[in-house]
Amino acid sequence: MAQAQIIDGKIMSERLRADVAADVARLRVEHGIQPGLAVVLVGEDPASQIYVRSKGEYSLAAGMHSVTHRLPSDTGQAELIALVGDLNADPLIHGILVQLPLPKGLDERAVLAAIDPDKDVDGLHVVNAGRLASGQPALTPCTPLGCMIMLRETLGDLTGKRAVVIGRSVLVGRPIAQLLLQADCTVTIAHSRTRDLPAVCREADILVAAVGRPRMIEADWVKPGATVIDVGINRVPFDDPVKAAQGKTKVVGDVAYKEVSAVAGHITPVPGGVGLMTVACLLQNTVTAARRLAGLP
Repeated sequence: MAQAQIIDGKIMSERLRADVAADVARLRVEHGIQPGLAVVLVGEDPASQIYVRSKGEYSLAAGMHSVTHRLPSDTGQAELIALVGDLNADPLIHGILVQLPLPKGLDERAVLAAIDPDKDVDGLHVVNAGRLASGQPALTPCTPLGCMIMLRETLGDLTGKRAVVIGRSVLVGRPIAQLLLQADCTVTIAHSRTRDLPAVCREADILVAAVGRPRMIEADWVKPGATVIDVGINRVPFDDPVKAAQGKTKVVGDVAYKEVSAVAGHITPVPGGVGLMTVACLLQNTVTAARRLAGLP
């Protein structure tokens, strides 16, 4: 069988960001609205700092109003929730994202619950989860939204396809299962306690790996010609023993990419796949929130 076609997150995310920028420009010209995104970062986590910086840069590049609140790691719960309350009330802010994970001692659930669901561009508020589960318009978590855009652009109509999602997190596994159901797929949610997991995976026309274990999905887990969406971002030592001895790491997915590429029909790479779409979908969610808050379609 020929090598799988790569689902290129770089190309798709660039196209989506261009569409968002055009929509932002139209909102400004036609309605006097500049979509605004506020990102809250607590503490000094290096990975979070990189993510927050990229989100700010991309939102500015799309013509949005962008604000980043950087708080020290000893910020108290009440102070953080008060800031969220101020952002809820700010008419210039349409999207609020509190970067996770939060430092120890802060209650993530309480902070997320304090965000206005209509400004919850991460899609993690229980109201948005409920809207999604009941088929109502919702702000959807960015990674699942990005996965669905990739699937639709690659496969077109998804009706009737068998989809297996490995992972049941509220951030990825559960919401993407709901989105696949809405697209008329037959969906199985699998996880670490699923019996004969490889056999379950081999039934899938669409296999979404969101389990957080490096290279867990092997070639013999994959149905020939299946579409594989790899959500995993795992840091592992380099194969090169010299680099490994120096403590250097590289990013790999939940899928054994080289081996699975020889079996699958389409596959997302890591890096260069789903991760790039996640940030682009954050911008799209901010525009969606701005439109809904203004009563626009």
